[in-house]
Amino acid sequence: MLAVSALAVTSCSSDDDNNNINNNTVIDPAAFQGTLKAGETATLDAAQTYMLTGSFVIQDGAQLTIPAGTRIEAQGGTSAYIAVAQGGKIFIAGEANNPVVMTSASSTPAEGDWGGLVICGRANTNKGGSTGQEATSEVGDLTYGGTLNNDSSGSIRYLRVEYTGATFTNDKEFNGVSLFGVGSGTTFEYVQSYKGGDDGIEFFGGAVNGKYLVSIGSGDDSIDFADGWSGTGEYWYIKDGAKAGVEGSNNGDDFAATPTTTATLKNISVVGGGSEGGIYIKEGGGFWTVENFYVDGFETGINVKNAESDPESNAHLDSDEITFTNVNLVNVTNATNYEGSNQFYTLGDNTGAGNGSALPTWAQGWTKM
Repeated sequence: MLAVSALAVTSCSSDDDNNNINNNTVIDPAAFQGTLKAGETATLDAAQTYMLTGSFVIQDGAQLTIPAGTRIEAQGGTSAYIAVAQGGKIFIAGEANNPVVMTSASSTPAEGDWGGLVICGRANTNKGGSTGQEATSEVGDLTYGGTLNNDSSGSIRYLRVEYTGATFTNDKEFNGVSLFGVGSGTTFEYVQSYKGGDDGIEFFGGAVNGKYLVSIGSGDDSIDFADGWSGTGEYWYIKDGAKAGVEGSNNGDDFAATPTTTATLKNISVVGGGSEGGIYIKEGGGFWTVENFYVDGFETGINVKNAESDPESNAHLDSDEITFTNVNLVNVTNATNYEGSNQFYTLGDNTGAGNGSALPTWAQGWTKM
């Protein structure tokens, strides 16, 4: 019999002479917490429901695989989260009709019941400095950043996270999925955040691309990017967030920090009536190219921080360094509150993420509304 340690993980070797490299780690479904250490790999069992009762950290050189249909139920507020450290890898292999689900263990679940998923990579971020210095993640206190923009933290496909966003303070709280300096070698697609207490999905620097993302009912912004993110976001469906549908910035401490956020956004639908617009450009903005952007049900379609408090963002708009083409505004009072004279956007007739205001066909079967 394999013993389960107090940390809820243990290992057995396939070869007693393999220099103590452990490759068949056993995880107790009743107490999913602890640390997966260098050289250890583990695969969860989709036939089990895993109770996340504390933090579970995948360290440098370790690897966790979560097969389609696996369900993880979390309890413990800010103490319950899953984190991938630099050099660690997570492989979430959900399917369109059988996603991996990370949710609350409560019989009456609510936003903020647990932390969320945190991934830290070695790609660039302007929080650490312009020459690849490292930084510490807002949650999980893990190191992230560097110069390896093609770094891989694994692969995530068909994942739904629910009722995340546990809060330490107003300035420190979990998102549904937090991507800190994650590299472009990481696959991140078909991911939903459902009723998270803070942002649904947030990119903190890095170069990872996010494709086929869904955020429903976020307590703050639905999808957020900042801190020198240099990725592509394509096919995002966003609905019923409390603040901005998409919030994009360069750096909240230094609006002109480098490397500058350089974002490409394509085929996005934002539906609802959040208080900060369909998309919010702030804190230096960066260099953006936005194509096929659909907004329905907002006071302001493209919200821009005013020039007095954020001259950098406005300068990027003035100079065509942030541009929008083929913007479709439905039930929107003001296209933008930008006070400059440059026509940085063009209107068009498009369906955004696929079906305009309706859930796209690619999001059906694995998401929750």
